[in-house]
Amino acid sequence: MTSVAVIAFDGISPFHLSVPSLVFGRSGTGVAGASPYDVRVCAEEPGTLSTAAGFDITVRYGLDSVRTADLVVFPGWVRGEGISPALNEAVHTAHAHGARLVGLCLGSWAIAATGLADGREVTTHWAAADALALAYPDVHVRADTLWSDLGDVITSAGVAAALDCCLHIVRTDLGVRAATELARSLVTAPHRHGSQAQYIPIAVPDDDPDDPIEYAMAWARARLDTTVDLDNWSREALMSRRTFTRRFRDRTGTSPQQWLLHQRIDQARLLLESTDDTVDRVARDTGFGSTVSLRHHFHRVLGTSPAAHRAQFRGAAQ
Repeated sequence: MTSVAVIAFDGISPFHLSVPSLVFGRSGTGVAGASPYDVRVCAEEPGTLSTAAGFDITVRYGLDSVRTADLVVFPGWVRGEGISPALNEAVHTAHAHGARLVGLCLGSWAIAATGLADGREVTTHWAAADALALAYPDVHVRADTLWSDLGDVITSAGVAAALDCCLHIVRTDLGVRAATELARSLVTAPHRHGSQAQYIPIAVPDDDPDDPIEYAMAWARARLDTTVDLDNWSREALMSRRTFTRRFRDRTGTSPQQWLLHQRIDQARLLLESTDDTVDRVARDTGFGSTVSLRHHFHRVLGTSPAAHRAQFRGAAQ
């Protein structure tokens, strides 16, 4: 049996708490009708805990179960908070004995607080990524993946991605068949393609005609269906090519060409989600020129294909 300690805390989301309990618990993993995981919900101080849903839960297990666990799961955490010395010691003890640490959604915040991810990468919900990176500068925070697995540290994005991550662990431990049967019983995909980048809202800043870089951005956004030559673009901003490139990078942190590529991809996302235009038409209208080029860049940036993105967001296979 693989012992699993799921860390609960006062004010936890019951949905987040239920994900590892459901996936690893006795929910039909396809192994002779019983789960090979021994799941225990633990708290620093066992007893009654409140939840974010307005009802209480009773937790029977404490830190002793964390110290001896094979898998320690943080199904969530409070943004901006560290962990107590006692919980930190228990997690370090388990990790030293070979336990894998799992941080789901904001649970990655607790993983970062242990120091065991210093110099390494963790994944978290895209909306918390900047704050987590600022709080723990020694940790490389990713907001472009649904989950990441370093072997001993496994982290995921939020809500549905927590299911993806836990199913990945089942797939790693028990094989594809067990994970597929479990996913079928949960009525979810055994493996989702794509990345968090598909879900990050598209930011469209207000245009400021008095700002030459902002004016140049607006000028380019209005011409995504055409070839935007860097020399012509810089002339629109009344700058030399070199000055324009330098000031653009100072403003955005990236080159004009890379910024423009992401604008084209964002526009393609919107067209795929909101119109019935063919992928070839979307490629032309967003300046990629060909379906092949759109597919290449779409997959490189978003981790999925245009057709799969449309199907996922509109429920219609293309």
